Amino acid sequence: MPWQYMPGDSLIRKIMLAEKPDIVEVTDKYTLSMLGVMIRIGKFSQLGRPILVHFSCERMDDNVASFLTGGSIGERFARRIIGNYTLPSFDYHIANSTYTAEEFYKADEYVSAKKGPKWFLNKTWRWLRSPRVPVRERVIVCPRGVDADQFTSDRRSTEVKGEMRKRAGIPADAKVLLYAGRISPEKNIALLVDMMEILHRDESNDFRLLVAGAGPLADWLKEEGDKRVPGRIIQLGHLDKETLSNYYANADVFVHPNPKEPFGIAPLEAMASGVPTVAPNAGGILSYATNENAWLVEPVGEAFAKAVHEVVADPERTAMKVAAAVETARANTREASTDRLFAAYDQIYEDFDKRKELFTDADAARVFDFSKLKDA
Repeated sequence: MPWQYMPGDSLIRKIMLAEKPDIVEVTDKYTLSMLGVMIRIGKFSQLGRPILVHFSCERMDDNVASFLTGGSIGERFARRIIGNYTLPSFDYHIANSTYTAEEFYKADEYVSAKKGPKWFLNKTWRWLRSPRVPVRERVIVCPRGVDADQFTSDRRSTEVKGEMRKRAGIPADAKVLLYAGRISPEKNIALLVDMMEILHRDESNDFRLLVAGAGPLADWLKEEGDKRVPGRIIQLGHLDKETLSNYYANADVFVHPNPKEPFGIAPLEAMASGVPTVAPNAGGILSYATNENAWLVEPVGEAFAKAVHEVVADPERTAMKVAAAVETARANTREASTDRLFAAYDQIYEDFDKRKELFTDADAARVFDFSKLKDA
């Protein structure tokens, strides 16, 4: 929290002064974000002026809608925080997907709209000594990657399939659907119950959903599942990586209900594991998921149930999509994502060195008209 790292004798200050980094990256919009402000406004002068990078792995507007308030009020609140605080606090912003990056662009447009109060824009951006560089030139999209050695179709085995069913207490001939992730409001968990209620009506297949993970809606999911589809939704709790990897490869279908996923590592892990993947046609997963390697549908129970039926009913088409999914995962490994990240750092370092005065001249920033920068 800010009061833990802002004091002069804090551990973070001691580490920073010992390391004297050329680049400081903050992967947080909430607690640690004040670190960028401290350096920008000269409250950490012993450190000099490192390049300040914010890595965004989620969208504030989605978090506000899930945990505080939705609608226009929540959206305006998020736009103001991002537009008047986060954007000017750092030199560059790295986003884990185009979907995540879009929040920066929308916030920038919101705070600089012709109808908006330009005086407030200038007041905040001047106080934070913001870079005199357009936002779109300071945002870099750098997708994440999957551990393709850990998550692989080579783990498929009759033994694991039997163990999964035995652990879940379901019949050997059941069609196993798997969801792996937090059981939390922002994950659109209610869709899973709606989907299973529809699939339960199918008399030709015995569909069961295994849920790997935990979260604040775990009790709600159990109560709803027991009430609407008794015995069809089985919560496994948190699984270690080895077990989860095995379960991915031996499920019949992987379902991912969240249409606002910032990137979505779980669907990519599923694709690497060779399991047919059903997911929303929205959000950060579109960085790698297409209609050629996954089943992308509207994020509602009926559409998900229909896609699951398609997976089961057409083995030939399913095999083609799964093969394409594995190839996609191989092109998006964590090694590839690391290469992309270092390339992003190289790009940042080169640009900062070339235009350093636009990022570091605090006196010029104090009097600069940032509304003109927006209009340009």
